[in-house]
Amino acid sequence: MKLTLATKNSHKTQEIREMAPKSFEILDINDLGDFPQAIEDGTTFLANATIKAIELSKKVDGYVLSDDSGLVVDALGGAPGVYSSRYAGTDGDDQANNAKLLREMEGVKERSARFACVMVIARKGLFLTHFEGIIEGKIIDTLLGSEGFGYDPLFIPEGYEQSFGELAGEIKNQLSHRSRALSQTLEWLGQQ
Repeated sequence: MKLTLATKNSHKTQEIREMAPKSFEILDINDLGDFPQAIEDGTTFLANATIKAIELSKKVDGYVLSDDSGLVVDALGGAPGVYSSRYAGTDGDDQANNAKLLREMEGVKERSARFACVMVIARKGLFLTHFEGIIEGKIIDTLLGSEGFGYDPLFIPEGYEQSFGELAGEIKNQLSHRSRALSQTLEWLGQQ
C-alpha cells in the first residue's frame, strides 16, 4: 500500500518508515519534486494535521497521512505546543528551540511534560479519520544524547532514566507519541 506523508521532515519520515510494515511504500513531499507544503495556521495539533492531509490529498493518489506533533510543557501553559518546530522563531531550528526551552525552564521546579501527536488520514480531499498518541515524561535541564531530533535530548519518558536523545531508536520507536498514533493508524489502514 502506498502512503504519502504530508511532511518535508526527513527525520519524521524515517521514523515512520522504520515503524511501518515493509508492505507499505512510504513517500513524503520531498519525493514529489517541487511541491509546496500547506500553511499550518491551526491552533491545535488536529487542526494543523487536517490542513496538511487534506491539501496534499487533493494532489496525490491514495491515502495521505499527516502528523502534527509537539512538546507540551505544563509549567509553560502547554507551550511550545503547536509551535514546537518554530518555538524560537525559525522553523526546524532544534538548537535554538532547545536553548529557548532551557531558558524558560530555568529555576522551574514543575518539570512535567508530554509529547503529543495527532495523525490524520485523508484521501481525495476528504478527511477520513484521526488518531492520537501521547507519552508522558519530564523536561531536564541539560541536553543528553544525540539520537532523535527536536526536543528529544531534553525529554525523559515516564519510567525511564535516559532522555529520548539517549535511548536507542528501536526503544524510542516503541514508546513514542508518534508510534502510539501510528500503530492505530496502520491498524485502520490494514482494515481498508
